[in-house]
Amino acid sequence: MVAGLARFLLLLGLAAHGPAPAAAAKMKVVEEPNAFGLNNPFLPQTGRLQPRREPSPLSGPAHLYRLSGQCFSLVESTYKYEFCPFHNVTQHEQTFRWNAYSGILGIWQEWEITNNTFSGMWMSDGDSCRSRSRQSKVELACGNSNRLARVSEPSTCVYALTFETPLVCHPHSLLVYPTLPEVLQRRWDQVEQDLADELITSQGCGKLLRALFEDAGYVKPQRENQPAQEGALKAARLENLDECRKAHSELAEEIQRLTSLLSQHGIPYSRPTETSHLEQHLAKGLPTHGTLEQLRGDPGLQGNIL
Repeated sequence: MVAGLARFLLLLGLAAHGPAPAAAAKMKVVEEPNAFGLNNPFLPQTGRLQPRREPSPLSGPAHLYRLSGQCFSLVESTYKYEFCPFHNVTQHEQTFRWNAYSGILGIWQEWEITNNTFSGMWMSDGDSCRSRSRQSKVELACGNSNRLARVSEPSTCVYALTFETPLVCHPHSLLVYPTLPEVLQRRWDQVEQDLADELITSQGCGKLLRALFEDAGYVKPQRENQPAQEGALKAARLENLDECRKAHSELAEEIQRLTSLLSQHGIPYSRPTETSHLEQHLAKGLPTHGTLEQLRGDPGLQGNIL
């Protein structure tokens, strides 16, 4: 009886554990990309991201500095967007996928300035997106509280955010001039005076103000990764009337050289039948009514209409 019970228990144990393998079974290994440090769900989101560079220093209206060190989020569909003023913009996929995306959409770079106003915050050098980096523009709007109101992607890898805050509700809260030190304010005054005295063109005025904003730390020096077309580059350098006359003289010499080549090789060509209005007065060196307005880029009415 005891022997039979022992045999029964032995057979029951073998059935539970299965027969002993004659050789070690082969195990199938599935190799998956390593997500540690990027999408690891056991790490905080801020610890997964690896920014390419440090954010630019604080700049712009001083009353906005209090936003530094804070972050504001918005959930759109399955993504959570987070805006940290003067730091970065990030995106986190809110799913249970093993490789849910978390990435940087831009790091604080510079201000966008339009008509003497801080019109937006640019975040650049985000995560790679095809052949370029992701970037974001944050527009500041008046609101009852600090909140990230809207996020969109108007073009591939370029994001547009709207951040509402009561800090910009005052009509003068985003003006550039009052934020400048006195020495740069005097420079601005001189530029405006030179423009009024027609010593520089509106294009030249824009370049001088751009340099002023760079010195203030509001914008970064423009990158020249791709050279502009030769014609556009020359046109961009014509900042006053003397440079226009010089460029006109160089073009006239080039036309004469090309004309001689055509005649030398017997190639027919047609000459202009009359000299343009601007060409006549540039040759005389005496700008007439309407010419200076055109050179300054003034789109106003030409001629005496009264």
